[in-house]
Amino acid sequence: MNDLSIEGAVTPYQRLTSRFERLAIIDEASAMLGWDQAAVMPEGGAAARGDQLATLAGVAHGMLAAPEVEEDLAAAEIAPPADRVERRNLALMRRAYRRATAVPADLVEAVARESAACETVWRGARRDADFAAVRPRLEVLLGLIREQAAALGATLGLSPYDALIDSYQPGITAAEIEPVFDRYEAFLRDHLATVEARQAGRMAGLPGTPPFAEAAQEALCRRLAERVGLDFRGARLDRSLHPFCGGTPTDIRITTRYDEADFASALMGVLHEAGHGLYEAGLPRARARQPVGAAAGMAVHESQSLIVELQAARSDPFLRWLGPQLAAAFGQAPADFAPDRLAARLRRVERSFIRVEADEVTYPAHVIMGWPAPLVAIW
Repeated sequence: MNDLSIEGAVTPYQRLTSRFERLAIIDEASAMLGWDQAAVMPEGGAAARGDQLATLAGVAHGMLAAPEVEEDLAAAEIAPPADRVERRNLALMRRAYRRATAVPADLVEAVARESAACETVWRGARRDADFAAVRPRLEVLLGLIREQAAALGATLGLSPYDALIDSYQPGITAAEIEPVFDRYEAFLRDHLATVEARQAGRMAGLPGTPPFAEAAQEALCRRLAERVGLDFRGARLDRSLHPFCGGTPTDIRITTRYDEADFASALMGVLHEAGHGLYEAGLPRARARQPVGAAAGMAVHESQSLIVELQAARSDPFLRWLGPQLAAAFGQAPADFAPDRLAARLRRVERSFIRVEADEVTYPAHVIMGWPAPLVAIW
């Protein structure tokens, strides 16, 4: 560090960077436990896993909300680092401390524990298409999140909803999002039916002939993730009920699910998650485990995954390259995976309830459906 006030002495800013490095390591451990829960953990481990995640959340909260953090922040702010990036890091530390001290420790642990419990019940409810089975736990979790939002909002001077938005994309409010959603709603109202009508009139034959063996899909998905840049010396591909990207920037964990009737589901899921993984892998190593070296927010994160999935992987050059890969993987004729056939499947606009398989036109609607004024009339 370059902010030593006395040669050999540890400055308040250095103490903060050390503390935040340890906090990041705890978060990494929690991330790995979360991946394990979703990908390989047996059902019997659910209760213990909830305790583990809750305890780690409580330990991290205690480290971040400790009184000595405020003392070091105040001292460092009086004589801030000369380096611009380190000054930004200090500001992000202040932000993290302010948010942590707004929420009581028991609530932090309760949210972590209930999140794990709710996900466990959701797995069975999803399998059985039984929302009633998960509803009671979801209501408990929602109540805890509302408590958290109220506490954050009171401290930050924001509405509870804006306080939650700020958790995922700092600096963005509902008032800024609303006009974007309004423009998109108008676009859908004016153009969705037209797109569907044109599409119906020119739909080509769909690519390939099912079944598409899961093992062949998995091998192909790994090759595609590698081709777009994911380095499997620091990454894994596994299976889960819901595709996701987790882990750490040097140990990226992506998952997908397979459908032998439709290869596109797994393929696009992996390309999406690989986009997340590429962003994580590209974070500045020199600032690793510091707030300034972390992802800039979920809106930024999602933009990187969608650039890969919805734009690059549906482009004409990519489809021309992809066709032969699919034909070889499934042992079928190259003509069956011609670009026009791939385009008919991968660019198909379709109203559905499944966000992870949504198309370029309707994908944002899966976010807006939960907004205060959902697009029920259009959808």
